[in-house]
Order: sequence, then C-alpha cells, then structure tokens
Amino acid sequence: MIRLIALAVLLLLFAAPAHALRCKGRVIDDGDHAFQVRERCGEPYWVESWSEFVIAGEDAAIEQRIEVRTEAWYYNFGSDKLLRRLVFRNDRLVREDSLGYGYARLGTHCELDTLPPNATTGEVVARCGVPTDNTRRYGDVTERDTWGNAVRRAVRIEEWIYARDSRRPHLLRFVDGSLRGVERLDR
Repeated sequence: MIRLIALAVLLLLFAAPAHALRCKGRVIDDGDHAFQVRERCGEPYWVESWSEFVIAGEDAAIEQRIEVRTEAWYYNFGSDKLLRRLVFRNDRLVREDSLGYGYARLGTHCELDTLPPNATTGEVVARCGVPTDNTRRYGDVTERDTWGNAVRRAVRIEEWIYARDSRRPHLLRFVDGSLRGVERLDR
C-alpha cells in the first residue's frame, strides 16, 4: 500500500499541469525550440517580435553587447479553449500565458471602445483582426546593476488605426505590446 502511494505521489510530481498547452498529444514545455512548437501546434495567428541588448562590463575596458531576440506567438484554438501566448527568447520557449477564451472566427468580436486596458496586440487582433494601418517607433531604456552590467532595450510604441465601415476610425496606442489608449478620430 505504501509503495502504491509513493508511486502515485511520484507520478503526480512528474505529470504536466492540467493547464499546460498540448498540441498533437505533446506537452509544450519551457525550453522547447520554436521549430518544435511550430511543428506540434502549427502557425500562430499573430507574432510580435522585438530585441534587447544585454551589455556586460558597461564602461569597462571591455564591453560586450549581446542581442536577445524575443517573439510572442499567439494561438487561437477555438471558442471552447483559451487563447495562448507563447514567449520565446532566442528561439527557446520561456513562458506560456493564457489570455481568456478564444473565438470561433478571428476578428469578429470587435468593440474598440470597450477593449480592456493592457490588452496585448494578439488579443486585439483576435477580437478585431489586423489593423487598417499601423506605425512603430522605438525609444531606449537602459537598466543597470551594481556590477557594471546593463540591459538596454527598445521600448516599442505602436499606433494602430482601425478604419473600417462607416464608423469613426479608432487609433489604438500600444507600449511594449500592451494597450495604453484608444482614441476616436475624425474622418
């Protein structure tokens, strides 16, 4: 009896969490390569990408800059499943987020005036589709530690315009992929 209980505890420790993303019967885990996830789950409906630079030995005799590429992939598996955001750094999975329930069809649940604050770009695309127009610019933020290391990252500022139908166009502002404001524009 004790052996059975010990075996059950061990199995529970090594079992994947119930909320873990599974594609083609395989659990998607931190550390998986981007190509593995793409093979198992297919193409994401939306991808956002950015880079930051880690600077080792800033202001020292030798300074080294290392680019860290990051991508966020968004998956919609339907209205009875959760939207998923998978974050990759240098093509390795580092985080998985659940974003609420998905949609039977992307872009068909758009209420621009009532989008939740801090909605991600992928959530907005899932609700409203791809914007009519968009622009992107960058700022720069440097974060330093006390050992002469720094992380310099670009701050992404995006402005998306939705100008469909006869309704007034809307301008959406995102900072680092997170919705910061919605404004109605005149035609």
